[in-house]
Amino acid sequence: MIGVEIVNMLRRPRTWVTILMLNALPALVAVLLALTDLGPRPGTGPPFLSAVLTDGTLFPLAALGIVLPLFLPVAVAVVAGDAIAGEAQTGTLRYLLIRPVGRTRLLVAKLVSVVVFVLIAVLIVAAAAYVEGRLLLGKGDPSGTVSSVSGTALSQTQMIQRTGLALAYVTLMMLGVAAIALLLSTLTDSAISAALGTVAILIGSTVLLGLDAAQALHPYLPTRYWLSFVDLFRDPIRWSGVLHGVASQFAYLVVFVGAAWANFSTKDINS
Repeated sequence: MIGVEIVNMLRRPRTWVTILMLNALPALVAVLLALTDLGPRPGTGPPFLSAVLTDGTLFPLAALGIVLPLFLPVAVAVVAGDAIAGEAQTGTLRYLLIRPVGRTRLLVAKLVSVVVFVLIAVLIVAAAAYVEGRLLLGKGDPSGTVSSVSGTALSQTQMIQRTGLALAYVTLMMLGVAAIALLLSTLTDSAISAALGTVAILIGSTVLLGLDAAQALHPYLPTRYWLSFVDLFRDPIRWSGVLHGVASQFAYLVVFVGAAWANFSTKDINS
């Protein structure tokens, strides 16, 4: 069942159109930086973007910083929101469950297919950004070393290892988004409503993060630790934000997928 859902996800033109759109903005940013040679001042703009003019190998990290706050979560919300509601909307959910497919198994298969989508999207964004950075932006230090966020030098091996950790971390950060969208997908027969509801929750989280009066809520908001992957490039690595981010996303995953299962397992299927 999981394999079938992954194959179906990969066969949908919408999947690849979404991934193409995710890559469009980083590609445009790379072209503009190459043409103007004007980058943001250090400490401003998306993470690492101020450094890519001198070292294009950092552009995959800058690209993740560009898509992570908005475009990647919206893509995940659309795909996960369509998981159950899309089947109900097209009238195929009831016929799908007539086959010997348990509801729990179907829900798990849908979640795994969303996670695979996120992983593929993140890897393609990073790979495309690496090519764009090498072709259009700075060549970096001839010795292969890269300056960390703390200002010390990181070897090429360290950069590869930390970049791999960053890709895994960004993928994990989308687990909470997928779980929220999956729950909403079981509550409605409209895939658009599920996606928009998820986006509304994320926008609310972002607004509350900028509100001092909501300081007590900040550690529990789904968007709080998304950009903590930057801490992986400090010397030494600052693990506190990273570990808090991973823990929070797993908590969201358990709570919202559990709620989705509880609702879906007892829900009357009429479409």
